Amino acid sequence: MEKQNITIYDVANKAGVSMATVSRVINNSSRVREDTKAKVLKIINDLNYRPNVVAKGLASKRTTTVGVITPDLINSYFSELAKGIDDVSLMYNYNIILASSDKDEKKTIKVINNLLAKQIDGLILIGDQLSDNASSLLKSSKVPVVLAGALDDYFPTVNIDYEKAVYEVIVRFIKENRKKIAFVGNLDNYIDKKLRLNGYKKALNENNIKFDNQLVFDSYYESYDFGYETSKKIKELDLDAVYAANDDVAVGILNGLLDLGKSVPSDIAIVTSNNTKITNMIRPKLGSIIQPLYDLGAVSMRLLTKLIDNETFDEKNVVLPHNFKSRQTG
Repeated sequence: MEKQNITIYDVANKAGVSMATVSRVINNSSRVREDTKAKVLKIINDLNYRPNVVAKGLASKRTTTVGVITPDLINSYFSELAKGIDDVSLMYNYNIILASSDKDEKKTIKVINNLLAKQIDGLILIGDQLSDNASSLLKSSKVPVVLAGALDDYFPTVNIDYEKAVYEVIVRFIKENRKKIAFVGNLDNYIDKKLRLNGYKKALNENNIKFDNQLVFDSYYESYDFGYETSKKIKELDLDAVYAANDDVAVGILNGLLDLGKSVPSDIAIVTSNNTKITNMIRPKLGSIIQPLYDLGAVSMRLLTKLIDNETFDEKNVVLPHNFKSRQTG
């Protein structure tokens, strides 16, 4: 028999059992005696039989497919996180459907509906807060959901302690006698607006530095160009430190300040948030909070597999450890 022509019927015939029994063995059912299971598995191996994934999914009412929605397919923050998701999905025999929401609520709803129509077993949303409409849609769908790099009161999440991480950066600046510190973050994003900004304010307050809203820059467009343009305002205000919540924005600020004749870090220190590859490629190398991006993705996918399998888990909201590298700018 040629390998590609082996069917479940061939396995059942050689094992002397029904096709239903072979199917139960493939799906690891407890309804098959151990000696029968061992016999069928040996024949499957001998014949090099590969179960039809679609048929197996129909039998178990699963598609072995997981949806992943990211706000941006190009940003290396999301791609590094998605790598962790992909590796763990492969370990647990899941296929990934990757889609982008482009930070647009209407598109997010459409993407969710498209994925649900494909009968996905679960869904991971990366780095974006759920709108009320998206949250309601997912709750009603009953599909297991995990948020990576985002917060939620209902669905499980995987993050770092963003407030503490930024607090530590600002305190570090202050200890270096830098007190005119810019905060650059996406104020449309809950993590930036609440947690990161809270860490910034807390550090200032504890060191008797008055909060100045003029030093807070809203980077809704998280791009290099936005950072480059913002560098002009930072120079005008004669600031001596910058915290940026996005690496692309931070690189724009760095290059802009250098082009304006500023010395980094002598005149002004810069620290960013995500430690993506670009922070180590640019010169001078960017100081950064170290988020375990790969682990954020990997843990999110493992958590999702537990939800799909109705397994218990210790924490609904997982907080992973962070670190810091000053490199040449911080």
